[in-house]
Amino acid sequence: MTILPPDPDLNALRLELARLRAAHGWTYDELAARSGLARRTLIEIEQGRTVGTLKTWHALAHALGTPLDELFSTLCHGHDLPGAADD
Repeated sequence: MTILPPDPDLNALRLELARLRAAHGWTYDELAARSGLARRTLIEIEQGRTVGTLKTWHALAHALGTPLDELFSTLCHGHDLPGAADD
């Protein structure tokens, strides 16, 4: 029997990106300059038209000063994180 993991909450991830960008007071252009990513890529991620690659998210985490694991923990919004104890 195969037990599949719950679906990741990609909406929560994109909203967290928008929240962090806004918290820094940065425009798309500012985040693009700090991350080395294209402005269009950032817009498409925040608007949910693309997910982005791991390399993209790594660049965003560094630009935003946020640990990648904290940023990605939003993917588990609505369900337990992997490895959470069921005590």
